[in-house]
Amino acid sequence: MADTGTPAVTGTDTGKGSDGSLPDLAVTGSTGQLGGLVASILADAGHPQRLLVRDAARAPDLQGAVPVVSAYADPVLAKSSLEGVRTLFMVSASEAEDRLQTHFAFVDAAAAAGVRHLVYTSFFGASADCTFTLGRDHYATEERIRASGLDYTFLRDNFYLDFLPLLAGDDGVIRGPAGDGVMAAVSRGDIARCAAAVLRDPAVHTGRTYHLTGPEDISLERAAQLLTEGTGRNISYHNETVKEAYASRASYGAPAWQVDAWVSTYTAIANGELAGPTSDVHGLTGREPQGLDDFLKEAHHP
Repeated sequence: MADTGTPAVTGTDTGKGSDGSLPDLAVTGSTGQLGGLVASILADAGHPQRLLVRDAARAPDLQGAVPVVSAYADPVLAKSSLEGVRTLFMVSASEAEDRLQTHFAFVDAAAAAGVRHLVYTSFFGASADCTFTLGRDHYATEERIRASGLDYTFLRDNFYLDFLPLLAGDDGVIRGPAGDGVMAAVSRGDIARCAAAVLRDPAVHTGRTYHLTGPEDISLERAAQLLTEGTGRNISYHNETVKEAYASRASYGAPAWQVDAWVSTYTAIANGELAGPTSDVHGLTGREPQGLDDFLKEAHHP
């Protein structure tokens, strides 16, 4: 479908109002994992939504959901797709060298389109000088949103539990300079439930920043033990030096910014910047967040 901004409707329920208007709740990232979970939760709860997607054919077929073609980096198309939106769920864009500029363009388009409230997925401990390099981009995006005049809610997500099984190489070894640092890793499902809770009643959460974590601090050595027990693979953790970390990743041929991001994920853990469980997941959802043990049990025995 051409990127015209014309809504493409799937399923039998168009999700449109009786006057033909589009839903005033817009969700980005519905073709991805987090946005897809959020959209599904909202649909199951009977909330009409506008799914902003690059390709309408790939949008999930959900009750009350209307796919609308949009793009973060195309200000004209973005503004058109956001006309009439009151509440916008903005999933951070895929990692890229120009991600920050892409975020800025979309935030500016949201303000220009008259969006009232923007809910943004940020990163735990985001700041101008945090160790995790991409966390600095999240902080800059937050600042752009604050300056836009939009009402906002920031969901600062800790490291995803979902990523931990993917950290081990083919040899079963997790390598990185995390030392004996710990992190309060959180499941993507818990993040999605928190986002849906905010989107169902955004006014209550205006101006709030939520620090979304799992129930406990966990080291990579402990994570390796639980992964071994929970997956049947023999997983271990090797604490690299920073120099070793850069050398072991050189063979991937990735650009410098990407390698910096990979390595700084681990050094942020070593520096204690991802530690400290909070009660925010429980406060938003009424249920305790999953730890790695429960997450792995559910993943293998859903």
